[in-house]
Amino acid sequence: MPRYEYRCRPCGSTFELNRPMAESSAPAVCPEGHEDTVKLLSAVAVGGSATAAAPQGGGGGCCGGGCCG
Repeated sequence: MPRYEYRCRPCGSTFELNRPMAESSAPAVCPEGHEDTVKLLSAVAVGGSATAAAPQGGGGGCCGGGCCG
């Protein structure tokens, strides 16, 4: 079941709820009981490999060999 993150406007807290996708835009009540909440955009993790190789050699940018020497 997807997990959605919300922020409460009155108290400023953020909280998460597990709910079906069909209920993703339904109103959510914060743990303190406030009803004025907004759903936050969340990054979605997708399976796979997330290995990023560091560039080899100079190549511009501040720490790519240009100004940090």
